[in-house]
Amino acid sequence: QVQLVESGGGSVQAGGSLKVSCVVSGIIGSMGCMGWFRQAPGKEREGVAAIWPYAASTYYAASVKGRFTISQDNAKNTVDLRMNMLKPEDTAKYYCAAARVCGNSPLRPDNYNSWGQGTQVTVSS
Repeated sequence: QVQLVESGGGSVQAGGSLKVSCVVSGIIGSMGCMGWFRQAPGKEREGVAAIWPYAASTYYAASVKGRFTISQDNAKNTVDLRMNMLKPEDTAKYYCAAARVCGNSPLRPDNYNSWGQGTQVTVSS
């Protein structure tokens, strides 16, 4: 069973930077697909970024490409999401998720079967 625990986040002004981290434990190992998602009040959960070391691939939503960077540290069993040039519309609760493979839809929530509890990111204008 995979367990995911997020940390980081917080409040920042527009244009600032934040990093959220996810500690991964369980049987998925270092080659599974890891994703970051976010959900704002009244909105659906959306994929932000994903990483699949097996394929040496990363994936980004168009809204964050060029501003966010996902990375994985196998020695620490962590997956980080570095967020730069933050905008008020980035405000949401951010979730870490795990799947065996990224497949054809790495940014779709239903591709993932393990989720963390989330961490809040708030960007003020």
